[in-house]
Amino acid sequence: MLKRDVVKQPNFRYAWRRTRRTAMWTGLHFCFQAIMTIAKGKHQYRVTVNWTGNSGTGTSSYKAYSRNYVIQAADKPDMLGSSDPAFRGDSTRWNPEDMLVASLSACHKLWYLHFCAVEGVRVEAYRDEAEGVMVEDPERGGAFTLVTLRPEVTIRAGDDVALAAELHERAHHFCFIANSVNFPIRCEPRIVCAP
Repeated sequence: MLKRDVVKQPNFRYAWRRTRRTAMWTGLHFCFQAIMTIAKGKHQYRVTVNWTGNSGTGTSSYKAYSRNYVIQAADKPDMLGSSDPAFRGDSTRWNPEDMLVASLSACHKLWYLHFCAVEGVRVEAYRDEAEGVMVEDPERGGAFTLVTLRPEVTIRAGDDVALAAELHERAHHFCFIANSVNFPIRCEPRIVCAP
């Protein structure tokens, strides 16, 4: 599976490529490209990662230090981080693997909400139970092999359920973070109509 593939559920069709929505999508795509051309440029993101785990002897041995750190960025609350507990980390703090999965989920959600707003699908609730798989490798340390997004989206009663489902593929296509990784990302959405 290519990294940009989205897994289709049974009877789940991304029809926008094959229907009259193609024209709408093409027009929207060109409009979006024009906006991006105007706002085009390099975006920079700055954070400070401050290790707070020196227990007095630094890294004198593997067990001598804590993996804890603080992530800081201007005008934002600090994030407490550590390593995965499998690597002597603190399970109550965010680890880099958590943050990667969260970044993919959050970026997908932001694009999805954008396209729903553009297409007139009113989202009332969105919850994603995302999961990532990382496999250790003795030569390279390890790498993610898959992230699965499982968004449950509640839309306004009477809105187009098929379109709401299809927009996940469009969101995936534009997701900045998804476009920056080299492993597959599956999307298994569930669309629920509000009562």
